[in-house]
Amino acid sequence: MKKNIKIGIVGGGIGGLTAALALMRRGFHVSVFEQAPELQEVGAGLQVSPNGVRILASLGIEEELMKACFVPQGKEIRLWNTGDTWKLFDLGTESVERYGYPYITVHRNDLHQILYKAVKALDPQAVRLASRCTSVQQDGSKVTVNLDGKPAETFDVVIGADGVHSKMREQLFGSGPVQFTGIVAWRGVIPMEKLPRELAKPVGVNWIGPGGHVIHYPIRGGELMNFTSVVERQDWQVESWSTAGTNQEFHEDYPGWHEDVHAYIEAIPTPFKWALIARPPMQEWVKGRIALLGDACHPSLPFLAQGAVQALEDGCILARAFEEFDSIDQALDAYQRLRIPRATKAVQGANANTERFHNPALADPAGAQKYVDEQWAADKVVDRYEWLFEYDATSVPFDDLISA
Repeated sequence: MKKNIKIGIVGGGIGGLTAALALMRRGFHVSVFEQAPELQEVGAGLQVSPNGVRILASLGIEEELMKACFVPQGKEIRLWNTGDTWKLFDLGTESVERYGYPYITVHRNDLHQILYKAVKALDPQAVRLASRCTSVQQDGSKVTVNLDGKPAETFDVVIGADGVHSKMREQLFGSGPVQFTGIVAWRGVIPMEKLPRELAKPVGVNWIGPGGHVIHYPIRGGELMNFTSVVERQDWQVESWSTAGTNQEFHEDYPGWHEDVHAYIEAIPTPFKWALIARPPMQEWVKGRIALLGDACHPSLPFLAQGAVQALEDGCILARAFEEFDSIDQALDAYQRLRIPRATKAVQGANANTERFHNPALADPAGAQKYVDEQWAADKVVDRYEWLFEYDATSVPFDDLISA
């Protein structure tokens, strides 16, 4: 494909910037429209499995990434009330030996800034902040991006990477079905010095219990502990990451949970809460010269730690398709045909973990032991994660659609 085509990307999040960087490194001209006036420190921690780290390394940012991230020594399962602990899998040396790359944890903003700086290094004008897309129009060969308070701009192709509340998706395919899951999530970031030594472990931990679960892991080189939890409750249905709750309300959502869990909750400076809304993965991502990417087309519940990683894979595959195929139509078709089956499987895997992490069998310690032995047996862990971690988006062939 000719490298002089103009590509517009609506949304300057992790998925949009990954796509931009991957395309720009292949010589394409890209403009990214981000509605925020500045890229602020929002969100919390991310887990990036080896399939995602491989992509970031291929983009030339591995050195900066490894300075900013944390490499946990392993991952543990703990029982909600007794604190009983089971080792899930190694995340350090074993991950590198098995998959070629580590399993890392990183503050979302740290990864976001690394991608942003890498894009700006290639083209200081590529990212347009304070540029909110109000609508898009296409006439077959060109796509116009209409901007709030700014002149419209025209491109050969436009990518909608505008997140879970995607206006691009709504305009192209309708709002689609949404359903409150009956689950509310909490998050917070704890300065590590606020934690007693025994709670500052260099591992990722997944507490499981009836009706809820808790995940925590170090980020930012071990300076912070990322703490995220979910609980089944019906009274809060606001899907916003910026709604602050109170530590007291947070405590009350976890009655009877182990004292360690409550010690983490107490140490969070400001906890935030949001409702988890389920959306079925779309089976069409492309309309004409417009394609969707990341949460705009396959939003996932945060129970498989693949939401951001699947967006990384989208960006990588999209850029490879533009380099490999002769026309925009061919590239977009190949992109969605390769990505939809895999992203759908990841969303379904996250959904399945809801029942696994919250199972009523976990209420009784004896039943919990049997349940964990069954559900986290080595062969079942391999079945759930191996197909994710070993995938290489930088080289998977486009004609290998069945195994994708």
